[in-house]
Amino acid sequence: MDFASKKADIFVPDGASLETALARTTHMGIGAHQDDLEIMAFHGILECVRAGTKGFFGVVVSDGAGSPRMGSYADVTDGEMQKIRNKEQQKAASIGNYSASIVLGHPTSSLKDPNNGNAVRDLHSLLNAAKPSVVYTHNLADKHDTHVAVALHTIKAIREMAPAERPKKVYGCEVWRGLDWMDDADKAAMNVSGADDLAASLIRVHDSQVAGGKRYDLATLGRRQANATYFAAHSTDEADMLIFAMDLTPLVSGDETGIPAFIARHTEKFSRDIADRLSRLS
Repeated sequence: MDFASKKADIFVPDGASLETALARTTHMGIGAHQDDLEIMAFHGILECVRAGTKGFFGVVVSDGAGSPRMGSYADVTDGEMQKIRNKEQQKAASIGNYSASIVLGHPTSSLKDPNNGNAVRDLHSLLNAAKPSVVYTHNLADKHDTHVAVALHTIKAIREMAPAERPKKVYGCEVWRGLDWMDDADKAAMNVSGADDLAASLIRVHDSQVAGGKRYDLATLGRRQANATYFAAHSTDEADMLIFAMDLTPLVSGDETGIPAFIARHTEKFSRDIADRLSRLS
């Protein structure tokens, strides 16, 4: 396939062709950076590992050049960091038995430019070829600009697919903002219990980030455990680990077109819930 960036890096863990890897894809994760997939799309990774007949395709959209770094990575250049992070992503793909992974290599500046269509074209090509049933991307209330930009590019790319070929489900998942604030009835609560070793291994393989100054391994598993414990106040836990996601399917199904209005409905419901509770108890 012809991608916009010459830095695009394709990896198929079992050595199959890209065409084969795309054909066996059922779940696709589309994240901004190397390590985002392992944090936000673990539900899809785990489903494919457990099923055996399903395939997870991991797509990293940016080049990952501008990450913070310290310790043994403090003096690593952006160019060197891109190569390191791509190798780490390949290791994650091997550990998680991905059908394939690809780093598209777009500069962050281009992703934040709504008039730059390169990422949308690349994503549209991959989505059209793979036709996944489920897509995981960033949630639209994330506080990281690049994450939100990638989510918007993903939605646009899916909208450009023929309606019959679009994913059945599209989820916006937690990374740089948790979704515990959403109304419980609106959350997609994904049970990822019983796989802590795999979950930790997939994140720790991104050593340039974890040892480089960000303990994503501890924070991610801690958030999942907190989600499970604090999900229901008046019942015992039904899961040990939960990932919360925003169901973005209405935005690509033709039922909903206004993205700001879609998010506003969630945030306004949150605001009303707080105000109503204070009013009742004051």
